[in-house]
Amino acid sequence: MTKIKARARKILSALEKAYPEANCTLDFRNPFQLLISTILSAQATDVSVNKVTPMLFAKFPDAESFADAKESKIRNCIRSIGLYKTKAQNIRNACRIIMELHNGKVPATMKELTELPGVGRKTANIVLGNAFGKAEGIAVDTHVTRLSGRLGLSAEKDYNKIEKDLMRLFPSTKWVEISHMLIAHGRKVCPARSPKCGECVLRKSCPSAFAFEKKGGKAKAIKQVYG
Repeated sequence: MTKIKARARKILSALEKAYPEANCTLDFRNPFQLLISTILSAQATDVSVNKVTPMLFAKFPDAESFADAKESKIRNCIRSIGLYKTKAQNIRNACRIIMELHNGKVPATMKELTELPGVGRKTANIVLGNAFGKAEGIAVDTHVTRLSGRLGLSAEKDYNKIEKDLMRLFPSTKWVEISHMLIAHGRKVCPARSPKCGECVLRKSCPSAFAFEKKGGKAKAIKQVYG
């Protein structure tokens, strides 16, 4: 654990230098908009969500309007987003609970947020960290999962277990931003396919080694070894 913690410190330092302005890439003006946007972002890109939310929030500006809306009308606004039928149902039901139990306001605790339909720890962590300034955990998405494995920070596959591993390695004051930085790095340098190891600022701290062979003048990753 001591070696892993030392690696985590180096990784954190390098990421802070590489991504000093990393933040939530979902567009939002208040906790409610962030909650809805994050529910929509499951298995969808933030870019695609940001394209539909301006029209969505113009039609449904608050929890009351969503709660009173016909599900079909919500669906029509988010058809371009994956799983739009399930998400429309979850959003309306979540807003009904917010109206009935929370006076129309987004709750600001992990327990209350995760009791809403369509809201797991990832969504709750994003809302708490970025809308309320509360660091109760680390938001783990596909990028964070992938990099946690490649960097040797967690051998787990379950999001909640990965989160626990990361929370042990990084100080709580960095929980919100470490997620943003890992996501930014995953998008820019370390995607699922063809990671750019040659230009990676974390390569000296990364136990995943890539062997390269040149074909047609291009470097091609042929092997990945996990340490």
